[in-house]
Formats: sequence, C-alpha cells, structure tokens
Amino acid sequence: MRSAAEFEGDPWLSVRLGQIEGIGDVPTMLARPEQKLYYWLTSKWIKGLGDIVDVGCFVGGSTARFAAGLVESGHQMTVHGYDRFTVKAGVKERQLYRHGVPHFHGQNIFPVAKRLLAPWEHWIKLHRGNIEDLGWSGGKIEVLALDASKKADLTDKMTADFFPALIPGQSVVIQQDFLHWSQPWIAAQMVAFGDCFEPVAYAPNDTIVYLCKREITPGDIELARVGALSDEQIIFALRETRMQLARFNVNDRLERMEAALRHNPGVRVAWQMKAPD
Repeated sequence: MRSAAEFEGDPWLSVRLGQIEGIGDVPTMLARPEQKLYYWLTSKWIKGLGDIVDVGCFVGGSTARFAAGLVESGHQMTVHGYDRFTVKAGVKERQLYRHGVPHFHGQNIFPVAKRLLAPWEHWIKLHRGNIEDLGWSGGKIEVLALDASKKADLTDKMTADFFPALIPGQSVVIQQDFLHWSQPWIAAQMVAFGDCFEPVAYAPNDTIVYLCKREITPGDIELARVGALSDEQIIFALRETRMQLARFNVNDRLERMEAALRHNPGVRVAWQMKAPD
C-alpha cells in the first residue's frame, strides 16, 4: 500500500530536466514543477504494476516526460497517449512554432507528435480520435493523467472508462487542470468519490495528484457524476475541497473557481467560461 508520505517534501523538485536527453525538444504546456512530477513518477515512484495513461497529450510533451522516466526506471510498461491530434492556427503559433516546431499545413498534428516522440517510440502507444469514443481496453493503470476534462459530461465519460482500471493502494490520478478556474467540476467529482481517493501532492500551476485507496465500483462512478450537478452543488463541493487541500495553500485558486462559476451560471464547458475578473 502506497502512502501520502512518499510525496512529502516534493521530492520531484530535485529532478534536473536539463540533463534528460531529448525531452526539451517536445513542447509542453506543463509548468516546470509539473514536468518534474511526471518524470519523477515514472522514473522513481512506480512499481511496474500497470501502464501509464496520458489523456489529452497534445503533441506529446507530457507523454515524453513519462516515457523518459520509464526508460530510466527499467520497467517494461507502455505510455498510452490519447488525443484528437488536431490544432488551431493560433495554438500552432503560440505553442509549437515559438518552441521550434517547423511550420506545417493544416490542423493535423499526429505526424508532428510521432516525430517528436520518436526517441521513445518503443515505450509509447498513441491513440488518435475522440477520447469519449476510444475508451480503455487495456489492463491495469498505475498512473493516469487527465488533461481533457474541458466538459463536465466528458469528465464523467473518462471517469467511467479509466477509473475502474486503477490499482487500489497503488495507482495515482493526476488531475492536471484541477485548479484552473474554468473547470470547477473536476473538484466536485473528486469530492464525490469520497474515500476512494486521497490528495497527496500539488504541483503548480494547476495539478493535484490523488492516490487511489480502494477499488472504484460502478456505484462509485454513478455517485461521482458531475454533468447534471447544479451550480450550488458544485460550490458546496468546492468548499469541501478547501478543507481537503488546506495543507497546499490553494484557497485563492478555489475561491476564483467559485467566482467563475457564479459568473457563468450553468456553463459546463471550459472554453465557454468567462473569467470572473
């Protein structure tokens, strides 16, 4: 049984990303502490009991950090990267061209991701398409990273697909957008799971990591659905979250999340949310 004590003192912060060959060539939206966390989990923390699943991997920045750590660990598992692998023009400019990716035509970034991830191709399997259609047909999952909870109903679908494969007492769920003001339903869902999970780590800017404490049952999945929750129900859950995450000193982020929800009544799609200030 793993414990929160293994995360005390933020041991991943000692990772020296500049000394890890190749990963700096793969653009990522992850902040430096988050990148270090991803690498540390697969290089130092995992036991090799299940695969790594990266949902919403863009061109593979997070996938590369996972895979590079896996190579160092010596464990023979697979990093599964999920995405539609399409991109809008503005994002190409901000997140790709400015970080050294050569210009290309169209919205398809699947060839870009494959090229960038080529150094770790033996450890990676990419899943291209709508996440809600792809699902999970593999075995146990030891590390599950979620960066696709942009809609409340999709959050419910991903939970139903992936959470039952978590290993009680061993697996972690990385909620990458947990503290982003535009996605308050993530916190509401993790509160609804109750004793299934324990928050064990915070990595700025937005990531909260949860340790799976027991088997996730169909009943747990049903009780944790957030697509139909009212604004007031989500606000109540956010206040519960403040107590659960008190040691991480993120109350200001949760307060902004509540303000955003009040500013956007009934909205359950991140890109439709307007900032509260």
